[in-house]
Amino acid sequence: MSNKVTNVLLVGVGGQGTILAGRVLARTAVAAGVEVKVSDIHGMAQRGGSVVTQLRFGPRVYAPVMTPGTADYLVAFEKLEARRWLPYLKADGMLIVNDQELPPLPVLTGAAAYPANLLAEMEELVKRMLVIDAVSLARQAGNVKTANIVLLGALAKQLPFDRESWEAALAASVPQRFLEVNQKAFQLGWEQ
Repeated sequence: MSNKVTNVLLVGVGGQGTILAGRVLARTAVAAGVEVKVSDIHGMAQRGGSVVTQLRFGPRVYAPVMTPGTADYLVAFEKLEARRWLPYLKADGMLIVNDQELPPLPVLTGAAAYPANLLAEMEELVKRMLVIDAVSLARQAGNVKTANIVLLGALAKQLPFDRESWEAALAASVPQRFLEVNQKAFQLGWEQ
């Protein structure tokens, strides 16, 4: 484990499981013996608004909130949220983005259009980017609602924690009746 603090930003909209993914990551990091600070923002989440989890871990972490340009990893559960939070990613940071569009209210009411070519635009701005069709992989795992765990599996492969710690944290965070499908979703994300 390195001596530096690692910053992970998880962004999505209400109902996508952003907070659960952050909880599993936090449990994994704590089990590895590092200090963890977490900040969740989910004001209008139930109405499709932004949900943001800022998670920082390392030998000594003084605050949960990160500033623009400091995220080592940006995991976006939806493309427009990826673009909105992209300024927080470090120049050499990694963007993991779900290839999904969930139109916000202004788009739904016709007051705005969903931006075209978001992935191509972000590809121009980011050095390391992994695009995942997490919804299809979640469906393959057995439940479309596990797209968050697919994305978490993809992130997990990038982080310095062992697979057993991830599996234990997942088991501690998900109800037993949903554990098997979430384990399958995690594996499919890990393989990306």
